[in-house]
Amino acid sequence: MKCLLVSLLLMVAATAAAEPVQVAVAANFSSPLKQLVEAYRQHHPEAEIQITVGSTGKLAAQIRQGAPYDIFLAADARRPQELASEGLILSETVRTYAIGRLVLWSPDAGPVLAGPSLVAGQVSPVAMANPRTAPYGEAAQAVLARFPLPESVVLVQAENVGQSYHFAHSGAAQAAFVALSQVQDKGGRQWRIPDGLYPPIRQQAGLLRDSEAARHFYAFLFSAPARERINGLGYGTDEVADDDGE
Repeated sequence: MKCLLVSLLLMVAATAAAEPVQVAVAANFSSPLKQLVEAYRQHHPEAEIQITVGSTGKLAAQIRQGAPYDIFLAADARRPQELASEGLILSETVRTYAIGRLVLWSPDAGPVLAGPSLVAGQVSPVAMANPRTAPYGEAAQAVLARFPLPESVVLVQAENVGQSYHFAHSGAAQAAFVALSQVQDKGGRQWRIPDGLYPPIRQQAGLLRDSEAARHFYAFLFSAPARERINGLGYGTDEVADDDGE
């Protein structure tokens, strides 16, 4: 009987250890997250981390509908804080992991992109993420309020900032509002939009489930090595890094 009990406990422990960490991430941060996962696995090769990518608003809606995520990496501060107030995220874990930077990007050579280029109708079509569900779309909307497009310019609305980038990259749009991290090594031309033209994109995260595997990976995201990598990928960070998290 004791042997059976020990065997069952070992099976439960093995199952828990093998259970993957489910991470929901805003589209702009999907590529950086994959790099962070690779870095984490160099020290923890046994770790299994599964990633779901989408717009912040849609991921938040999935969480409210019971999606079994362990970690939520949003592209704003509002959704994680709302979910925490609803008891769906552990409130003490909500913190800023990155500060996003908005750019207008075109893969083609041509005149310098800037606000006057938009007002003059020199770029069309222009893609942007849906401002109702994507914080980068909300930021782009603020820029367009300062630099309104003429009627001759076609504005293409994407589901998220990843799709906005795809529209420009594929030629479906001449330019797109995207995250700096998506295009800083892509060539073409870009306008790095001054911070004062849009609300700060404070990207916050939170833990949904209090599992050891999720907590360990979450801690790594705020470690000095992770922050150094995040800063190098086109984001800002404004908090003191934790210990190495590894």
